[in-house]
Amino acid sequence: MRIPRTATIVIAAVTALAWLLAAAIGATDTAAALWGFIPARLSGYLELSAAMPAFLTPLSSTLVHGGLLHLAFNLLMLVWCGTAVERVLGRGALLLLYGVGAYTAAMAQWAVDPMSVVPMIGASGAISAVIGAFALSFGEAKPITRSPRLNRLINAAWLLAAWVVLQMMVGFLAGGQGVLLATPAHVGGFLAGLLLQRPLLLWRYRSA
Repeated sequence: MRIPRTATIVIAAVTALAWLLAAAIGATDTAAALWGFIPARLSGYLELSAAMPAFLTPLSSTLVHGGLLHLAFNLLMLVWCGTAVERVLGRGALLLLYGVGAYTAAMAQWAVDPMSVVPMIGASGAISAVIGAFALSFGEAKPITRSPRLNRLINAAWLLAAWVVLQMMVGFLAGGQGVLLATPAHVGGFLAGLLLQRPLLLWRYRSA
């Protein structure tokens, strides 16, 4: 079976290859320190001479994962939601969502703890933006009011509230197992996806 060369598949393939290479040479911990997003570096509190420039780490951190399960779950969500979003919004929009989601997620994590020296790794924040766009693209707003625009806003607000509660619950459960999740990053990425979905949809079909 021929695998379509969509932007989603390309991102997934590059992400998987980056982790495999780091794992093969036993450099996953080094990659986390040098490529991960460290809030304290952005704040000017910490310097790492051999690391990726701090302003690029929101993107480079999406290529670093803590293990095979972490990678597999992220890629599953990316391929599942990303291919659907790409069909609706287009290849360029998917790339924009992913990039903006990565930076928004990093900024949300930085805002919560700007002096943290713990590297944030994984593509979850960027993928959260894709999930946000997916939720709006394939979820139908209930006719609560007579205004379609207001109904869309209510739907977006409801999705955001549900996502925040979900992330808080997952973060609480993971914390009990000694796992640190970047909950603010997930919320920030999801919010970016909600905000970008409608403008990107209107832009793609502007001539229709």
